[in-house]
Amino acid sequence: MSVRVRFAPSPTGYLHIGSARTALFNFLYARSKGGKFLLRIEDTDLNRSTEESVRSILEGLEWLGLVPDEPIVFQSRNKDKHVAAALRLLEAGKAYRDFTPKEQIEDKNIKETIVERAREQKDLRSNPYRDLSQEESDRRAAAGEPFAIRLKIPKEGKTRFEDAVYGLQERDFSEIEDLVLVRSDGHPLYNLAVVCDDIEMGITDIIRGQDHLTNTHKQILIYEALGAEPPRFAHLPLILAPGGKKLSKRYHGEIVSLTTYRDAGFLPEAFRNFLALLGWSPKNDKEILSMQELIENFSLEGIHRSNAIFNFDPNNPKRWTDDKAIWMNAEYIRTMPLAELLPHVKEELKRAKLWREEYENEQKEWFEKTIDLIRERFFTLKDFSNQGRAYFSEDYDFDSKAIEKNLKKHPELRQLLSELAEKLEQLEDFQAENIEQLIRKFAEEKGIGFGVIMNAARTVLTGVQVGPSMLAVFEILGKQRSVLRLKSNLPWS
Repeated sequence: MSVRVRFAPSPTGYLHIGSARTALFNFLYARSKGGKFLLRIEDTDLNRSTEESVRSILEGLEWLGLVPDEPIVFQSRNKDKHVAAALRLLEAGKAYRDFTPKEQIEDKNIKETIVERAREQKDLRSNPYRDLSQEESDRRAAAGEPFAIRLKIPKEGKTRFEDAVYGLQERDFSEIEDLVLVRSDGHPLYNLAVVCDDIEMGITDIIRGQDHLTNTHKQILIYEALGAEPPRFAHLPLILAPGGKKLSKRYHGEIVSLTTYRDAGFLPEAFRNFLALLGWSPKNDKEILSMQELIENFSLEGIHRSNAIFNFDPNNPKRWTDDKAIWMNAEYIRTMPLAELLPHVKEELKRAKLWREEYENEQKEWFEKTIDLIRERFFTLKDFSNQGRAYFSEDYDFDSKAIEKNLKKHPELRQLLSELAEKLEQLEDFQAENIEQLIRKFAEEKGIGFGVIMNAARTVLTGVQVGPSMLAVFEILGKQRSVLRLKSNLPWS
């Protein structure tokens, strides 16, 4: 049977980057084996599940390029099938009705007392209804007495499975209480629902977080009771925040949301690459990997047993997220084929209301040369609309540090830049070589350093301290815009 994996998030909030990594590993494994990647929305918690969360999950997966190969399965729509499976187990004598009053089940103190007593007696199967006769059980059910359905766990033996990451896993039956399959209100529980759905979807491999290891032992018992072969399992190391706490929505907020990175100007290709390296190492030890290279290199053997660390400092704006994520995004912006980068830049400029249709028509060549020039020092797509704003608009800000360093230290520059503008305006062939000769001669005549003039010009023309070669900037902006900006008094206003 060909490989079939699934990503099964609960729609109770935005897509967590840990969940996104799980989805990515499932996708890469399926593609590396020529199999199918499926999506199941586990929306049985009706009080917490929202359409907005479902939409966020789907948008996040699409942004990463993880599109399911078959229609999405919504778990809540399979409730009747889950209950039917529990009733089959009941009829086969593999499950029993538990008539314990709901108040006792929900009372935490009573529940803890019962469990503690059972542990002391080394028998988690001390439920008084486990051995109730079939006749008595049927009679009480027919009389309308509410009941839950529990799986009968054998008194002796153990569950055993070979995890693809953590190796052999075993657990004695004596450590597992009789599992509730269906509550007295008729609601099927998680472990039953996922097993039934995985059987129906034909799932062959389950790749999920390490925190599901305990559930796996329980689910294997349900597979066996239903007469189904359990799939292969691989549990992923956790992603920890600095300090060792599990990265979570509750404690760490939006830093763990995938949409945070999309909206902050990360490229999906770069963030996908970064996620893949959180707890996994490729065979070739490369760090920059295309989707195809990720697929070709991916294996479960490459997944680490130790937890991954997601480094960030919430008190430092420059380190608001992991340094490696920022570095990798900058590397992609700098090196990816220009044709692949341009659509992302277009969308960013549209969001910032800087896009002009001419950039795809008569100014297409200029636009492509500009993006290729300025991308070298950028870290996110936001830099094209922030630091790069001066290339696309006359309405741009001036960095106060750049003004202090490059303009105010030399008060005479206000007049000198205006004079330089007059000379540049007379330059017939506005090319880098000619511009350089003119400015060097001008600087020598005025007794001021060439670098001082160029740094001042950068601040006036682009509003920032650093950037590409100023000669290239002059050329890209052109004579008219360069002259007008050098004559402007805006930076001194």
